[in-house]
Amino acid sequence: MLGTAWDYQDHAQDFLAKLDALADRGVLICNSPEIVRWNANKRYLEELADRGATTVPTLWLDDVDRAGIIRAMDEFDTDRIVVKRQIGAGALGQHSFSRTELPREDWAMRHACMVQPFLPSIVQEGEYTFVFIEGCFSHGVLKRASEGDYRIQSLYGGIECDYVPSEQDLATAEAVVAALPFDRPLYCRIDMVRLASGELAVMEAEMIEPYLYPVQGPQLGEKMAKAILARVTDLP
Repeated sequence: MLGTAWDYQDHAQDFLAKLDALADRGVLICNSPEIVRWNANKRYLEELADRGATTVPTLWLDDVDRAGIIRAMDEFDTDRIVVKRQIGAGALGQHSFSRTELPREDWAMRHACMVQPFLPSIVQEGEYTFVFIEGCFSHGVLKRASEGDYRIQSLYGGIECDYVPSEQDLATAEAVVAALPFDRPLYCRIDMVRLASGELAVMEAEMIEPYLYPVQGPQLGEKMAKAILARVTDLP
């Protein structure tokens, strides 16, 4: 089980090589190295979009500087954008810029990155999480940023609360799981944010080391145990 790989984004190739070495020894890894390799670079969102999932408009760049930030604002027709690492986690190394608060002249991301328009709903409404075990919905969570911030992670003061999704919102999250290009992962966390159209768009499909919010899903332990037991029982 991949539970504490919280710095894999800084050692991605070493991390993936270790998983492959374990698999070569016959170790059952959940989620599998195939899934982890696909999920480690957020360009997987392009494939999900091609498969019909609703995603946030994104520019995929090898790097971006101050001039690129301004071009992105013009392209998205927005006054604020968010820049993230393509291989990243926990909002570490993430930036948000506006036309009135641009980066300094010599700034550059210095990582392959993704540039997206800032969505006001992340502050006004929050980010929605849908936890799936063996492809079946387990529980939902609503994550909100603290006052004056837009990042919903608890590291930055974000808070989490119970969330019972509407049928339409749950169906949108289930469509993301259905769009995955492999069989059901043992665990999957779909993070979504609402677009101006009212539709939820997938921000991330987390299948490496996501926190699965057991407080909001008190049956999570039992569901995970049953799923793991079934997989171990099926081993040759």
